[in-house]
Amino acid sequence: MANNSLDKARKEINEIDKEMAALFVRRMRAAETVAEYKKERGLAILDAAREEQVIRQNSVLVENERIREFYVRFLRDTMATSRAYQSRLLEGMRVAFSGTEGAFAHIAASKLYPSAEKVSYGDFASAYRAVEKGECDIAVLPVENSYNGEVGQVTDLMFSGSLYVNGMFDLPVTQDLLAKEGVTIDEIKEVVSHPQAFGQCSEYIKRHGFARHEFANTALAAKWVAENPDRSVAAIGSREAAEIFGLTVLDHDINENKRNSTRFAIFSRVANRRVAKEGGVHSILLFTVRNEAGALARAVDVIGHHGFNMRTLRSRPMKELLWEYYFYVEVEGNIQSEAGTSLMESLGEFCDRLKFAGTYIKL
Repeated sequence: MANNSLDKARKEINEIDKEMAALFVRRMRAAETVAEYKKERGLAILDAAREEQVIRQNSVLVENERIREFYVRFLRDTMATSRAYQSRLLEGMRVAFSGTEGAFAHIAASKLYPSAEKVSYGDFASAYRAVEKGECDIAVLPVENSYNGEVGQVTDLMFSGSLYVNGMFDLPVTQDLLAKEGVTIDEIKEVVSHPQAFGQCSEYIKRHGFARHEFANTALAAKWVAENPDRSVAAIGSREAAEIFGLTVLDHDINENKRNSTRFAIFSRVANRRVAKEGGVHSILLFTVRNEAGALARAVDVIGHHGFNMRTLRSRPMKELLWEYYFYVEVEGNIQSEAGTSLMESLGEFCDRLKFAGTYIKL
């Protein structure tokens, strides 16, 4: 009798496993579609908010509390497997960044897309245009440093280009003094690095009386020091750059602000229209206003009137028009909503140029 019960249970499990195998294939096919969507928009594989939402919704389907605990574990394992499959599918993704291996942009791109191919470009514009032309799927570019302010060249690309921002990622930045093996700090007379790094370490440079020479990025500066026979020149850059180019860290964490971080934007050709309805959603607008008294104030009033809290407002000079400016605005909320559509229509009435540059969730 016991054997009959065991055989019956095993037979039932085999039948269920067969059904589950078919359902598993269906789920992974759906994951392929999700992976393609994320690839087009440069979205991260892990969407923690979405996963928690799925667990909350689905766990209530299991009434038995003892079994529910294991069902939640089953869901988490299934979603981890789905992420691993999506990661495998995205191995062919090409991510553009400005600089070389060891640059902070390369570090950010590697953290965001560890399995993707990282493609180096000599400047911000080249990396941005590579995505516009289809050479790469997404670009990871710096937009702001917590200590040294905005990266104006990238903001200008947002205004003039066709890509959308679908994510923002804060990378803690620690600047180190890098030199050839065996060199002491007393031998250093000059430092080479990117202007942003100089700004973050200005007091340190001044205190040591170092001369400065600008490079396109910190990693290229480290590479130059490694190849240059002059022992009196050091680079300011990352520990990763020191490891890559065989340099030694003479002094660690030399930036003034110990909470120094750089915000990187993820650019893609397609806007992300499926964002969580819960908190943490932000949108970017760029516009010009007519050259008349109160025009900017009216634009700000319109944004508030439509229920959007403005977090950032900056002006940038327009390259083609002398003494003319455009404005960069970040608001809390999703512009790709009914309220956002109404806002864009109202702003369009007195903005000469108006551009939606993306909706994102901080990663």
